[in-house]
Amino acid sequence: MDKTHHRFHELFAQLGLPHDPLSIYDFLTLHAPLAPEVRLADAPFWSPAQAEMLRQQRCDDADWAELVDQLDASLRYNG
Repeated sequence: MDKTHHRFHELFAQLGLPHDPLSIYDFLTLHAPLAPEVRLADAPFWSPAQAEMLRQQRCDDADWAELVDQLDASLRYNG
């Protein structure tokens, strides 16, 4: 099985978000830390389409799942 290796900024592009390094930093700074009891896809800052994409990628263990997990971890970091 050949899995495509995506980069973190490509996930932001896939979500329809600005994906240059400064925009990613600003997004993470604005929205972190995400409360432990809130699932990533249930965070209030996602559009319905973005939330569904995050749910689906993780549920299907799709080729984006690893980056969705990385995004989740990045939003929970406090420091």
